[in-house]
Amino acid sequence: MYEKYEYVPHRLMHRRVRDTASGTEGELMAVINENVSTTGIECWAELAYIRDASGREFTTPVDNVEAAAGR
Repeated sequence: MYEKYEYVPHRLMHRRVRDTASGTEGELMAVINENVSTTGIECWAELAYIRDASGREFTTPVDNVEAAAGR
């Protein structure tokens, strides 16, 4: 299977953001177009990588990312 992951520009890159699904805030480190399939049939999604206060990064769909309040 051919897989092409690519970085996607985002207006909030390296800024404080909030994941609306979890309420967690952190710095947006990257947005990557990834194949998220677990079945072998390609399913592509843009995932946001957010680094929280502890230094851990987590992913969320890019549509869940908003600017953090007061920033």
